Amino acid sequence: MGRDDKKGSSNNTGSLPQTPKNMKIKPKDVQEEFAREFAELSRSSKKKK
Repeated sequence: MGRDDKKGSSNNTGSLPQTPKNMKIKPKDVQEEFAREFAELSRSSKKKK
């Protein structure tokens, strides 16, 4: 909420401020992105050992 405690709806509810369009992830692709990140983390932790 803002300082004015405005309760109405906003036109920007679906946008991410200051995020370039090529960096945004579609909601349906979020699970796939998380899976890639976790796979990368597990690969990097195995290399360290």
